[in-house]
Amino acid sequence: MEIVPDTLEWRDAYKLLVGSILPRPIAFVTTVDDNGIANAAPFSFFTAICADPMLICFSPMRRGSDGAKKDTLVNIENTKQFVVNIVSESFAKQMNDCATEFSPEIDEIEEVGLTKEPGVMVKVPRLKESLVHLECELYQVLHFGDHAGAGSLVIGRVVNIHIEDHLYHKGRINTAKLQPIGRMAGNSYTNPLEKMFEMVRNNGNRVDK
Repeated sequence: MEIVPDTLEWRDAYKLLVGSILPRPIAFVTTVDDNGIANAAPFSFFTAICADPMLICFSPMRRGSDGAKKDTLVNIENTKQFVVNIVSESFAKQMNDCATEFSPEIDEIEEVGLTKEPGVMVKVPRLKESLVHLECELYQVLHFGDHAGAGSLVIGRVVNIHIEDHLYHKGRINTAKLQPIGRMAGNSYTNPLEKMFEMVRNNGNRVDK
């Protein structure tokens, strides 16, 4: 079967994306608005860019109902700061609850029963339940349309990393203790620790086959 994306309604195109790019890490992004009200929302279009400077990115899509910007994007454009809280399985339910569209005046963090802790380098709270936090300043934002199904690319420069002490050893994070989860298609998630295996990269002469 061959499918041309331009022939699809955006929701059908979205289903193909999320059903193909698996599993996806989750950026649980906290922001604040101009009045200091906190917002928390998960995004699975999320990855690293480079280490020097340390840049990460995530992509908030436009609201499906009316094409409006989501609160997270509005807050970041206004304050130029955000925190990515890495999601462990222990608070997956609260993360999922934050995927609901709350009114801007509602503090999602308090609403779902999570705990705020102050950022170190940014004026945005991080989530106490998260074991790794990436505090970011906005580096660049790119917009790709202003309609339902369109989205933006938010690039953040990591200015501070908080890691719980018991996870950190000799410059590395213990994945087994972190217990991260990833997003699958539909309502499914995965814990990659259920089945892990290693493959050693061959750094010798490359042989194309």
